[in-house]
Amino acid sequence: MSTSVHIEPDPERRAALTRAISAQTGLDREGIEAFLRAFYGAAREDPILGPAFADVADWEKHIAVITRFWGSVALMTGEYHGQPMQAHAHLALTPAHFARWLEIFERIARDHFTHGGAEHMLERARRIARSLEMGLIPLHLPAR
Repeated sequence: MSTSVHIEPDPERRAALTRAISAQTGLDREGIEAFLRAFYGAAREDPILGPAFADVADWEKHIAVITRFWGSVALMTGEYHGQPMQAHAHLALTPAHFARWLEIFERIARDHFTHGGAEHMLERARRIARSLEMGLIPLHLPAR
């Protein structure tokens, strides 16, 4: 029988890691939030992505959640404790959604961040998109 033990990182060590990443990339919470506002502003207007956001009633709450998510992903803050796969499961996303999401994400990231900051965010965005796409879109294999 295997048991899983979750060990929360030392808060001082996590804070030091966040500071180091920020120093190396130029990213900080405020910059990430400003980027997310610009990105989701563009995504909401996009003909492919816009309909996926039609049910978001409280954009300030949504921005707060995704800012915590990206702070955790990009700066290792540990602020986010949600379930992204479950949060997106009802959206009936297609590969076209993920491709367009990445296209807009990259354009806005390159406008908002230093080269190093944009690359840091894009590496993570590509990994997240790949993971969500694999988890949310069934793979149809030929019948035997």
